[in-house]
Amino acid sequence: MMDVIVVGGGPTGMMLAGELRLHGVDVLVLERDAEPTEVVRSLGLHARSIEVMDQRGLLERFTEHGRQYPIGGFFAGIAAPAPEGLDTAHPYVLGLPQPVTDRLLTERAVELGTGIRRGCELVGLAQDEDGVTAELADGTLLRSRYLVGCDGGRSTVRKLLGVGFPGEPSRVETLLGEMEVTTSPETVAAVTAEVRETEKRFGVGPSGDGVHRVVVPAEGVAEDRAVPPTLEEFRRQLTKYAGTDFGVHSPRWLSRFGDATRLAERYRVDRVLLAGDAAHVHPPTGGQGLNLGIQDAFNLGWKLAAEINGWAPEGLLDSYGTERRPVAADVLDNTRAQMELMSTEPGPQAVRRLMTQLIGCNEVNRFLTEKITALGVRYDFSGGVGDAENTGDGGHELVGRRMRDIGLTRGRLYGLLHDGRGLLLDRTGRLSVEGWADRVDLVVDTGEELDVPAVLLRPDGHVAWAGGDQRGLAAALPRWFGAPDPAALG
Repeated sequence: MMDVIVVGGGPTGMMLAGELRLHGVDVLVLERDAEPTEVVRSLGLHARSIEVMDQRGLLERFTEHGRQYPIGGFFAGIAAPAPEGLDTAHPYVLGLPQPVTDRLLTERAVELGTGIRRGCELVGLAQDEDGVTAELADGTLLRSRYLVGCDGGRSTVRKLLGVGFPGEPSRVETLLGEMEVTTSPETVAAVTAEVRETEKRFGVGPSGDGVHRVVVPAEGVAEDRAVPPTLEEFRRQLTKYAGTDFGVHSPRWLSRFGDATRLAERYRVDRVLLAGDAAHVHPPTGGQGLNLGIQDAFNLGWKLAAEINGWAPEGLLDSYGTERRPVAADVLDNTRAQMELMSTEPGPQAVRRLMTQLIGCNEVNRFLTEKITALGVRYDFSGGVGDAENTGDGGHELVGRRMRDIGLTRGRLYGLLHDGRGLLLDRTGRLSVEGWADRVDLVVDTGEELDVPAVLLRPDGHVAWAGGDQRGLAAALPRWFGAPDPAALG
């Protein structure tokens, strides 16, 4: 019996597989499609996802293929400069087509020993006290200790579990594709700019290799959104909004997406968990979907590995849903708000004008930017994992937040997190992780960028404890890293 079956080989599934393999967990990824998709739904990584790649030593691979763009103007497409005082060493967007992100994460997972089976469709699952049985369309039965559904908004895993997916269905639909045009670049740019003054869901722009990315509102909501649109639909809708179809031809791929907004009622049912779009769907405004899924996997990976490797404290695996579901709920809310602000109706347009003025204030701009980029995420550690009493953190403002990359006397902080272990960064030289050295690294460093005596970081880079006394640390270590190793204590 293998350790984990991951259903879905997109960015969430491959990120999760890599995180699990980092801790020696046996992983098999099942992907329904026989070949990787060429559809470019996501155009890049936000700051927090860039930090995630940096924390695992992957960032150079991504920057090699991507392009850095200034942060700013994310919220409902309202123009705004990069806010001052953004708490990150990576204040930019990394432009990267989703197929490239998928490929890089797949390469990483395979390098670490992940097994991948393409053309495999899950049709049934059953679980008991010891594990999960997955049934494939060809009749094959596979057995694992845990199974994670990373299989998208129409998740088979979620449906087989019977997990509710409440929310709102699509009210509007948008066509998306890549194709060639015959109209001159100057005319395309001028017409697109004019149309976007009133219709924010419209865009025609070059995406490389002589191909243009086309986004245009659909006529209505299709009964079956799994059926791709036709080139004729694009021509008709382009002419409706722009007065020309730009001579579109030779499509590379065509697709459609809606503004359905739904959140899974549960992220875990015993030995089966949900992540990425299988757990939440929302409009693509702000470019948060792929990033949200990658960050789900980053939160879940070390916790599921700890459970499988036998050292997870009580409640650690459940904290995945406790922490990530509120983050998804917040993304659903901000995309709902953005969709309203993109409406052409007079009321929403009046609010949009007001928001444009408010975003001119740096504090508002930074707040919204941190929300979209997930830099502002702070997990609630008030209970749920181990013994919540006497954690010793003293309610420090850093606890629950992710730690930005800071300079140390021996390099940079994120360079110490590549192996996915916990980290105690100690400026005092007096603290110890004896009993947890197999899970937590101790680094004594007197770098001046850390303005507290010491911090204990979880494998996902979030601060589990901040302080300076061994007693407080001794309460935090078992809460997040389980019981000490008896052999290490002698």
